[in-house]
Amino acid sequence: MSLRARLVTLALGVAAVAGCGAKADGDGAAPVSTAAASTQQAGAERAGDEAPPAEQTGGFDGKRAFAHVARQVGFGPRPSGSAAIGQLQEYIQSELTSYGCKVDVDSFSADTPAARLPMKNIVAKIPGDRPGIIILATHYDTKRIENFVGADDGASSTGVMLEMARLLCPKRGNYTVWITFFDGEEAVNFNWKDPDNRYGSKQMAAKMAMSGEIKKIKAFLLADIVGTRPLRFKREADSTKWLVDLVWGVADKLGYNNVFLKESSGATDDHDSFLNRNVPALDVIDFEAYPGGNLYYWHTTQDTLDKISPKSLAITGHVFLESVKQLQAK
Repeated sequence: MSLRARLVTLALGVAAVAGCGAKADGDGAAPVSTAAASTQQAGAERAGDEAPPAEQTGGFDGKRAFAHVARQVGFGPRPSGSAAIGQLQEYIQSELTSYGCKVDVDSFSADTPAARLPMKNIVAKIPGDRPGIIILATHYDTKRIENFVGADDGASSTGVMLEMARLLCPKRGNYTVWITFFDGEEAVNFNWKDPDNRYGSKQMAAKMAMSGEIKKIKAFLLADIVGTRPLRFKREADSTKWLVDLVWGVADKLGYNNVFLKESSGATDDHDSFLNRNVPALDVIDFEAYPGGNLYYWHTTQDTLDKISPKSLAITGHVFLESVKQLQAK
């Protein structure tokens, strides 16, 4: 995915900045099966890296999430406005529809340094019984870099959110849940500089502010770069503290305190579009994008399927699922 990066890793005091890319291959939308993905998965897994059985992760199937990542990578680079991202948009909508989700699509155009580009935010909306919206989010575009397929930066969190939709769309909770797929998170230029970034999340936040719906948001949970091995999430410094405490508390109870760490770091990302409008929001992201860090391949052509851990996807999905349950009970 793309993380407009202000990396403030407290241990190192390092800062980073950047953007995204695209092209296409594939036949459009088709349902994912774990059997169809087994050969691809075998090539990407390492010893001890297999996704646990879904019954051990609250029903979240890391193999299915990995299959979604593999399918996205198969489309090739997927920058905003490309033919390949059009194929991915069809795929996301087809998958959501197959799960019984109500799907809303906001098609808009954004003025970028390259041109005025068509973009789409895709939202699965799951009705609730009480006023209030819980938003789960990812971005699905890739950085505009030649041959960059964004297996981790873009595809990993999108794979997780598609699997979340499969599990949540058939259910009705206290609050409405929106599972949101943002276009245009990545900067069109190589370096990350406002306003050239977060086109999709800015679009949604502005529309919700204008309609008044933004006041209904109970919590906004963003996933970005979640397929890393080994997986290490630090508490994003600007995220809403009570929401970070809730998610990290869930992770601790599930036995993932070696993944959801106590240290803090900073990242500028899609959650900021909502934080800036006083919405409780957090960013779950593994962003050790520096030499020696586990995300050494960030915004390079090395961000390929072999970097993705099905186990990491399963851990992320498990924590998000259980966090939604806690938010529904508040």
